[in-house]
Amino acid sequence: MAFVSNIGLAFEEVVRRHHDRTALLYPATEETVSYGKLAALATAIAGELVRQGVQPGDVVAMFHDKSPPAYAAMLACLRLGVIYTNLDPDSPWARLEKILHTCQPRLIVNSFSTLPYQDALEQAGTLPVLDLQAWSRRPLADSEALPDAASVGGQHPAYIMFTSGSTGMPKGAAISHANLLWFIGWAHDRFAVTQDDVMTNANPMYFDNSVFDFYTALFAGATLVPLTAEQVREPRTLVKLVNQARCSIWFSVPSLLVYLLTTRALAAKDFPAMRAIVFGGEGFPKTRLKQLFDLFGARTALENVYGPTECTCICSAHRVEAVDFDDMTRLATLGSIAQNFSAHILPLDAAAPQFGELFLAGPHVGLGYYNDPERTSRSFIQNPANARYPEVGYRTGDLVERDENGKLHFKGRQDFQIKHMGYRIELEEIEAALNTLPNVKECAVVYRKLAEGLGEIVAFAAADDAGVTAESLLSQLAALLPAYMVPRKVNVMAQLPKNANGKIDRVSLQSAIQERASQ
Repeated sequence: MAFVSNIGLAFEEVVRRHHDRTALLYPATEETVSYGKLAALATAIAGELVRQGVQPGDVVAMFHDKSPPAYAAMLACLRLGVIYTNLDPDSPWARLEKILHTCQPRLIVNSFSTLPYQDALEQAGTLPVLDLQAWSRRPLADSEALPDAASVGGQHPAYIMFTSGSTGMPKGAAISHANLLWFIGWAHDRFAVTQDDVMTNANPMYFDNSVFDFYTALFAGATLVPLTAEQVREPRTLVKLVNQARCSIWFSVPSLLVYLLTTRALAAKDFPAMRAIVFGGEGFPKTRLKQLFDLFGARTALENVYGPTECTCICSAHRVEAVDFDDMTRLATLGSIAQNFSAHILPLDAAAPQFGELFLAGPHVGLGYYNDPERTSRSFIQNPANARYPEVGYRTGDLVERDENGKLHFKGRQDFQIKHMGYRIELEEIEAALNTLPNVKECAVVYRKLAEGLGEIVAFAAADDAGVTAESLLSQLAALLPAYMVPRKVNVMAQLPKNANGKIDRVSLQSAIQERASQ
């Protein structure tokens, strides 16, 4: 690829080289969209954004249905230097409202047939909405004169990806054009991606893993296969569509692959064109990973990847081999850190320098948390091990251990953050939601490990009304939190146990649920 300074110019170069090749393939309908058509659609939407007064540096919030106009709207924002953020249409309004308050979008772009939370959005203010379905039914007008694409600098934010926040306020990780250019280069090299690849897009667009799908495929001249939430929920339909599209690279959380295995939707004859099955976002239970390896390991690379949202999706990869199953008691290694990262272990104990918190620096590290300087200053810091020159990096909060071969192994979290169903969750955000409910005096949320890589969220609440039930609390939480953050169960108590410092004794609560499980 020729030298470019931003993602908009990078896509122009891709279109120049791959104008007539298929960019998007929808196997259920056999619809295809060429790079040339996608680019024309993106240019037209960019013109519409300009007409509506959107300026470089503004934020556009999107409800993304994986239709061609929705992908084109992302490309339009990138072309203009507009920052996009994809919203979860199924997230409770209370959480979306916090996200909108943080990013203060200039415009809502909606690609669904109806606008999610239309009444709430109207009550919240007069935020303009671009209805892509209505817009696409009109004849395309001549585009407004677009600003010079080269005016967008590499450090300009490209998107904001919101993740769980410990205070109850979601954190918006801002990722720059330069971050993405480095990421694309590394991903193409590491996974040998070419124009002949056909890549899945099973990940939701508001989820960090979709960054790999979108940018790795569409900036290599490859074909992206969008798979809707409804298609992903039906295991046999999903496998059938992937087979039909002859996908060559798959990427998802391990939970989805485990789901396909447990429902017996996957057989050795499936994924006939697949050359790489990539997974990340949570631990893959070793017994299930062995099952997947036995099915496909002889003809398909299985790649375990790791990376924080704040560091442009992925920072390490490890190809799973037969030797990884010699020890079935621990998760597969995170592998080696990508060449574009500088990785340091911040030891918790000077006597054990190979164990501690992982600190990442380098060109993949994002800009910080959007409109949140306080949290940015806590997590994006000068490398504590380097006093010689400025080296700002990201404290991941992940505890890792480096083995004798230099490979990293995940050992847990330094705080209350967990990985559950592929999502990174701050348990404090769930507690913050619980504390807003009437009659809840105090609460605590813990994570119970069920098996390797699997677990459940359990909440404890002390109520000042004997009539408060677990069912009522769970119902109220479902209106405040995404489904993947709602606890599996709530234990209602008269009061929560305290430790010697007068704080809620989470160790005692953790022990209590483990004891109940063993009875």
